[in-house]
Amino acid sequence: MLVGVNEMKKEVLIVGLGLIGGSIALGIRKEHDVRITGFDINEEQLRMAISLGVIDEKAGSLEDAVKNSDLIILAVPVAAAESLLESMKNYSFKPGALMTDVGSTKNEICKRAKELSHKVTFIGGHPMAGSHKSGITAAKVHLFENAFYVLTPDAEIQSQQIDTLKQWLKGTSATFLEMSPKEHDEVTGAISHFPHIIAASLVHHVEAEEHRDANVTRLAAGGFRDITRIASSSPEMWRDILLHNQQSLLRLLNSWDREMQRVRVLLEEKNHGGILEYFQRAKDFREGLPQRKKGAIPAFYDLYVDVPDHPGAISDVTSILAEAEISLTNIRILETREDIMGVLRLSFRSEEDRDQAKQQLGLHTFESYIL
Repeated sequence: MLVGVNEMKKEVLIVGLGLIGGSIALGIRKEHDVRITGFDINEEQLRMAISLGVIDEKAGSLEDAVKNSDLIILAVPVAAAESLLESMKNYSFKPGALMTDVGSTKNEICKRAKELSHKVTFIGGHPMAGSHKSGITAAKVHLFENAFYVLTPDAEIQSQQIDTLKQWLKGTSATFLEMSPKEHDEVTGAISHFPHIIAASLVHHVEAEEHRDANVTRLAAGGFRDITRIASSSPEMWRDILLHNQQSLLRLLNSWDREMQRVRVLLEEKNHGGILEYFQRAKDFREGLPQRKKGAIPAFYDLYVDVPDHPGAISDVTSILAEAEISLTNIRILETREDIMGVLRLSFRSEEDRDQAKQQLGLHTFESYIL
């Protein structure tokens, strides 16, 4: 605990009461006896946050809330965080206060925050977990469990201050990593930002091909939709991320051009061995990636279930899960044809839920598998 029995409670301010801000608030409340104030431009989100017990009260004004807070968390998109940091130049801060953010780019944010270093200790943060749901009602205390939470302290930040922030965030059950803002943007550019560009580009490519043959769209259902899921993310958010991580992404685009040129040469030369090796190396590397950790792109905990094509088969599956109190986040029929097995893709909020579902369905003779 951060406070004693006879001491006043510490004050926490969450700016931005969506999925991330709400989940961090729940994690802090789990571990610390504190008073949490919320600020959000959406009054409905504030009202829901109070009714759900995520926060204790809404801020009368942001300036007053900042002045009284021991910990300030900017749980807003990167562009909004920059704007907030600019407006806070004229604010007063509580002595010894800490401030952090949750943005997925760090270099520009940390540069802007450094202008406040004489007033408050700012340590950049990026919890690498998310959900396909949004808003305060989707907030969960376990959202960051087993996820990487990157902290990007300035070189002048003392280790004691970093430890204090980790203690504040202990209830998230995340795994903390420390790196420089520049290194963070390089790494997340490669494993998160650039893949989103590729996914969006694949969709644009198929859209262009549709003009040549209308069957392209029909056949793009199923697997193509799966591999381009992340292209459905917020366009506004990804506009800001790309502009904030411009240099890293331009470097990656140049590297990608060289990679595609290598594939072109293999194909033009009909290089059987080279093409085989290209796909084999990709397969080997992918299968060696960690499976138990959450990464920069939200994981999809999908289970594929073979179901006989007869009335009531799908309701049997959902009833089994309901009786075991296993929650589904999505269900989709991938294939239904007469006289053969259909395929259900069940999506869960966690790996544990998926494993439990597989076990329960197996007890009722349903065959299921994980891809």
